[in-house]
Amino acid sequence: MSTESRLQAVMEGRGAYNKYAKLPAGGAALALPLWEDAIRRVEIEAGHQPVVLVDYGSSQGKNSLVPMQIAVSCLRHRLEAGRPIWVFHVDQPSNDFNALFDVLDADPERYTLGDASVFPAAVGRSFYEEVLPPGSVHLGWCSYAAVWLSRVPALIPGHFVSLRSTSEVRLEYERQAARDWEAFLALRAQELRSGGRLIVVLPGLADDGTSGFETIMDHANDVVAQMVAEGSLSTEERGQMALRTHPRKKSDLLAPFERDRSFCHLSVEAFETTELRDVAWTDYEMDRDTEALATKHALFFRSIFGPSLGSALERLRSGDAEALQIFGDRLEAGLRQRVASQPTPMHSSVQIMVLAKRN
Repeated sequence: MSTESRLQAVMEGRGAYNKYAKLPAGGAALALPLWEDAIRRVEIEAGHQPVVLVDYGSSQGKNSLVPMQIAVSCLRHRLEAGRPIWVFHVDQPSNDFNALFDVLDADPERYTLGDASVFPAAVGRSFYEEVLPPGSVHLGWCSYAAVWLSRVPALIPGHFVSLRSTSEVRLEYERQAARDWEAFLALRAQELRSGGRLIVVLPGLADDGTSGFETIMDHANDVVAQMVAEGSLSTEERGQMALRTHPRKKSDLLAPFERDRSFCHLSVEAFETTELRDVAWTDYEMDRDTEALATKHALFFRSIFGPSLGSALERLRSGDAEALQIFGDRLEAGLRQRVASQPTPMHSSVQIMVLAKRN
């Protein structure tokens, strides 16, 4: 794969991720008690220098509002009146920053309301690079974003997701996930101040290798295969489709800390694994509305993964601005049909880590 693949995994634009990524928002909500505790425990020097918060992998911002709102509120109880708080939202350059800025400017839940000393900003850079100066960050928040890898290590015969790969291909993803996890930790350790805290929220992977998303991934794979059969996708385009994601087991996340109980001066202060129920399925159990369930599941998949799959389209690379929209519409329609015919929940687990930096 070319270096172009490093920037493929951008959520669907025009605010679609904000509307339909309810599942990551639910997972982030489970981490809020640990987030509040980390805010109370973070070491903040006396004086008037800004306190720095970083949202690593912000996407379009909606799912970040509550965590940042909590952080600002809790910090205000500790800080001198008027002390500045900087909030940096970090995502890839091709992220829909217009949607992010709209949320920060006009959303009724925006964390700047009533506090003129809170200053939001954005950084268009992958978090597999340095994004802020060394020793500048007091608090970091990263929800679901670190499941994305820095690159696609291998194409996946017959599928597009690593959880459906086997043997050597699966090992390539596991190796890449391990390297990226250590790189992510090392970079965040460099950016954190001594006494700083970092919360990482990730979709969990069971010991048997399952995630809870296998069915929706298989449905989407079948839809893509049907598009090839219909002629709306070429065999070459299909062969280049691979999601740059790989969930990790608890043992994978803790591996860098095994030798000295720390890694780059980071130590694990807390680790929790919690079940996340599929809210769309809960609604379905109450109303038995198959079409509503199918719509929610299809839009969830499309808003998060559709653009990554669509990046393989030759028409998109040739400048056809409508190619991704047409692909997304066909993908969504096929997914709705399959989910409606085979209703299945997407219950999953959430892994929450609290990391502290000590020099």
